[in-house]
Amino acid sequence: MKTNELTELMTKSTDELDTDLKNKKTELFNLRFQLATGQLQNTSAIQRVKRDIARVKTIIRQRELKA
Repeated sequence: MKTNELTELMTKSTDELDTDLKNKKTELFNLRFQLATGQLQNTSAIQRVKRDIARVKTIIRQRELKA
């Protein structure tokens, strides 16, 4: 993830981050399903989505601790 994408995440509201988190989890499920059925071409996409999920969760947790 590039720095401009990270700053974009930081500027989003908590509701938008929750929506992003749900979308990323759905994407991860779909990628795992493709992997299990042998349709996934780019296996590194799973790791990328996992890291994106962790980033979003980290930002949400930081905001909880500030409040």
